[in-house]
Amino acid sequence: MKRRVFITKGVGAGIIAGGIGSFSGFEKVFASGQAGDNSYDLVAVRGGEPAQMLDLAIKAQGGIGKYVKKGQTVVIKPNIGWDVTPERGGNTNPFLVKRLVEHCFNAGAKQVYVFDNTCDKWDLCYKNSGIEQAVKDAGGQVVPGHTESYYHEVPVVKGVNLKTTKVHELILESDVFINVPVLKHHGSARLTVSLKNLMGVVWDRRFWHRNNLHQCVADFGTFYRKPDLNIVDAYRVMLRNGPRGVSVEDVVEMKSLMLSEDMVALDTASALLFGIEPEEVNYIGLAEKLGVGTTDLNKLNINRIKV
Repeated sequence: MKRRVFITKGVGAGIIAGGIGSFSGFEKVFASGQAGDNSYDLVAVRGGEPAQMLDLAIKAQGGIGKYVKKGQTVVIKPNIGWDVTPERGGNTNPFLVKRLVEHCFNAGAKQVYVFDNTCDKWDLCYKNSGIEQAVKDAGGQVVPGHTESYYHEVPVVKGVNLKTTKVHELILESDVFINVPVLKHHGSARLTVSLKNLMGVVWDRRFWHRNNLHQCVADFGTFYRKPDLNIVDAYRVMLRNGPRGVSVEDVVEMKSLMLSEDMVALDTASALLFGIEPEEVNYIGLAEKLGVGTTDLNKLNINRIKV
């Protein structure tokens, strides 16, 4: 199956223009032989509300208990970088975050933390994104990421340009790490998804921008504390003027969600969903070269679900 077919069959060719599109040909694809139940490399869902699509994706993957065990601490890293409302598509959907926190507690998590190193003023980002209230409603705890004392210097052993960086202590100390980016345009990186969202767990992002942003994003993908699970929010997708956006006119409703343990594969699929070739996002290929994951969707067991 060609990579372009993933988008045309999986999410509908008309979706980029803002149309509803269709999930035609939603067969399970086993390019390397049939996998057993709940052994998918990537799950893609379209046509529902954020919490509903998450429920379906998690169930298809074998349940959240595959990742979260009783008594564990969980850190969830959405995009909460911008002081904008959910309709603007600049941050991860709050309803998705809330439902994910609930799933973790249902699996027996002791505590669920949510944070981001924001670009706008952190307290306004947390509040106006709707994520702070969503997390509290689900019983979780939001933690600020705006103070350097929260971050600890670590080596990036396999990094080409990025040899060391300071990482938030929650990433280093929690039992489970779940990465929940929103799919959107980015002026410097072309696209921000799973790999790029990890810039929100480090302190000195200026170094990344000064020293080949794409290579640094790829380098950090090799860091030993990788996300245990990545969930892409593609419910509202910002097609231009990212990463902050200008208005709701920048956003289309794609009503989609994708889930994978492989950040490279997930970002490859996300690029196709966005309507561009993965090769246009340099850090995806660079991360593959460093062994972070694969861009070859033909090798993956993909479960596509239409609501």
